[in-house]
Amino acid sequence: MVDNTLGRFESSRALRMFPTFVWKADLKREIHQGLNRTILATLDDLRRGHRAPAPGRGWQSRQDLHRLADFRTLVACVNEAAATTLEHLKIGHQGFEITACWANVNGPGVEHRRHSHPNNFLSGVYYVKTRPGADTINFHDPRPQSAIIRPPVKELTAETTDQVVVTVSDGSLLLFPSWLRHSVDANRSDQERVSVSFNIMFTAFTKSMSQPLWEGGSTDT
Repeated sequence: MVDNTLGRFESSRALRMFPTFVWKADLKREIHQGLNRTILATLDDLRRGHRAPAPGRGWQSRQDLHRLADFRTLVACVNEAAATTLEHLKIGHQGFEITACWANVNGPGVEHRRHSHPNNFLSGVYYVKTRPGADTINFHDPRPQSAIIRPPVKELTAETTDQVVVTVSDGSLLLFPSWLRHSVDANRSDQERVSVSFNIMFTAFTKSMSQPLWEGGSTDT
């Protein structure tokens, strides 16, 4: 018979490996209030003349908002947050840039299904207008093998959950790996939820970083 009591061990602890990060920053109130007013006014102009979305459908803008003058402050904030994130991750690079930036306007009942953003390194979202019932984003476990055996758990923990819900507010900015699948639950408020999504990739990727990570003359394929 084996005695499994902890008394036989000098120490016991769980080691967390291969973490997935989500970087969250909140703009100062005096910055995000004016910025959000400007963004909302710009989006009103862009939406003018367009048909209202069908029930259950949201509206998405063009994908080059980062090139507009009214988005300069947001671009500066995104760039600062991205530089901080890459430094925290100890990523060596020769520069990065926003490759796309677009607005999402979700009316009551509108959701975004689970998805990722291919062909980029970082993705993110900035929150312009949130309300209770429309102030969360879901991040899903990226390990497909974790669902092979799903025993019942007594309590959800960081080690057993397959989804993490992050609560946001006006002025919140999130950054995460572009491959990390995420979703947005249906807007349960009676007002529109407005956010701005973006992707980031290393500048001149094909020239500086896409070469094979090995050296030598091997012809193995």
